[in-house]
Amino acid sequence: MAKITAAEVNALRKTTGAGMMDCKNALVEAEGDSEKAIKILRKKGQKIADKRADRDAAEGVIIAKVSDDKKFGAVLRISCETDFVAKNEEFVNFVTGIVDYAIENKITNIDDLKSAKMGELTISELVLEQLGKIGEKIEIVDYQTISDEMVFSYIHTGNRLATIMGVNKADVADIEIIGKEVNMQIAAMAPIALDKDGIDAETVKKEIEIGMDQARREGKPEAMLEKIAMGKLGKFYKENTLLAQKFVRDNKISVEQYLKNADKDLTVTKFYRLAL
Repeated sequence: MAKITAAEVNALRKTTGAGMMDCKNALVEAEGDSEKAIKILRKKGQKIADKRADRDAAEGVIIAKVSDDKKFGAVLRISCETDFVAKNEEFVNFVTGIVDYAIENKITNIDDLKSAKMGELTISELVLEQLGKIGEKIEIVDYQTISDEMVFSYIHTGNRLATIMGVNKADVADIEIIGKEVNMQIAAMAPIALDKDGIDAETVKKEIEIGMDQARREGKPEAMLEKIAMGKLGKFYKENTLLAQKFVRDNKISVEQYLKNADKDLTVTKFYRLAL
């Protein structure tokens, strides 16, 4: 059996991030060959992944960032099983590093993200390595991007909620403040669409049915039910679409009016809100 030194174990640990004993055992099994030891550690990660496939990974980290020119933004959610791991600085830095790489390389969808190579490994393989090191189920859950004239990002304290938002104009006075305020609106008020045109037909139909049923149970005349339901639908739009929502900082105006007050042509074109 090859003699394994502390220096070799430490070098493998720095390369893989795995625990000292895991590295030592892998080197023993590989008879001192560090490349074989790395493969052994990856296989261990796959075995843990298989064993924990049915576990609930309800915790995690969500990171949102924008490019230096502020024309491309990305938001990524990677899940884990426990709050302990989600709050671990090394794990947060791992997720942040993936977002930085994705922005630098303008990766636009989750499949391309998973298959993209950071160094010698794909991002999916790096996630698997983390799984082997941490011993919890870890997976890339969601990844969204926006390209626009100007893109803003916001991460709520604790990395449990983050948003990205694009606007159609960058040459507007106080645009940085405006972007921050609207992004925080998205985080706080959780709109489901930009405007009523973004609400799918099935949701609209469901809301009308709910409105008619509520009116019927309140004893309203049958002939009035649809009209009442349409009124309730209008309220649903105002509460659940970003541009129609009351602006949190001044509920006398809507978000759309807040934007128009800054520039008559300014509007939000797209947003994503990811939350645990």
